[in-house]
Amino acid sequence: MKENSLEILKTLTETPGVSGFEGPIRKVLREYLAPLASEVTADHLGSLIAVKKGTADEPKLMIAAHMDEVGFMITRITEEGFLKFQPLGGWWEQVLLAQRVEILTSAGRVVGVIGAKSPHILTPEERKQPVPLRSMYIDVGSTSKAETEQAGIRQGDPVIPYSSFMLCPNSKTVMAKALDDRAGCALIVELFRELQDGEHPNTVYGVMTVQEEVGLRGATTSVDVVRPDLAIVVDVTVATDTPGIGDNDVATRTYLGRGPVIGFYDASMIPHAPFRDFVVGTARENNIPYQVEVMAGGGTDAGKIHLFRQGVPSVVIGIPVRYIHDHAGMAHLDDYRNALELIFNLVRRISAETIEKMLENL
Repeated sequence: MKENSLEILKTLTETPGVSGFEGPIRKVLREYLAPLASEVTADHLGSLIAVKKGTADEPKLMIAAHMDEVGFMITRITEEGFLKFQPLGGWWEQVLLAQRVEILTSAGRVVGVIGAKSPHILTPEERKQPVPLRSMYIDVGSTSKAETEQAGIRQGDPVIPYSSFMLCPNSKTVMAKALDDRAGCALIVELFRELQDGEHPNTVYGVMTVQEEVGLRGATTSVDVVRPDLAIVVDVTVATDTPGIGDNDVATRTYLGRGPVIGFYDASMIPHAPFRDFVVGTARENNIPYQVEVMAGGGTDAGKIHLFRQGVPSVVIGIPVRYIHDHAGMAHLDDYRNALELIFNLVRRISAETIEKMLENL
């Protein structure tokens, strides 16, 4: 019996895999994709590449999502047994204090809490300032360095947020860590399932990249393996439907439940205009709701993929998520399912002739 979307999202978001330590999530993704693909390989950095052949060997269509999540790495154990740590990926310091984390040791998982100097002993001036990350530590309850080491903790161990998957009361919104970008990975798994029963005039390469959160590194190597003719990057984006965000704060607004987001601009890429218009047209023709995003900052794997060799026409299709790069994000299942429908329809339509027309209209 096939797992449904909720079960896949739960499995993928709860499986650890911070940047540079993607082994556990890579193993799970390989297990999902192996029965669905004609071939599953990995490049030398660890990005997974699953191939689904259609009725033609070309064009080669790269559907990419990154498997790594933001987290931390242990850098030092103090004499008192506390753990100093280095962020892996972008964290806003204010979201860290008092949060539980899991240290992934060779002996198993150890739960700790992120701490800093107690507010009771701060000076009035210190109370006005945010606590810098360099002043924080992870406390696993030890009273000495020896106790911490006896728990199996070592320098270099990866750390993930301690957070479980749950369905919110409306039965449409999910809360979980690592939705950035396990939601994209889940969409690729489900796309490969959908493609088992339908023809497509191309060969699809489902690519789950590593180390996106620390510099789009897996995209840089995996695109050289695939050498695609066209690329769709499936990622998440910041939902701007929360209190305190006005129309003057962002160029465009994105909302949970109003459809997947088609990227029109970010700091790493201006999408290929004819391909972007093709995506918008496909959404409209199939009555799939969508949103448009113009983001002044940030970027995705498309930032590296679209610059490969003589250029790869690329677009980004995103899922709006509240509180990305945090212990718990929120995403809407309607957006997820509409993104799957949009990507599936694109794969069924993209042929050599389609790409030729796009390039002619550039």
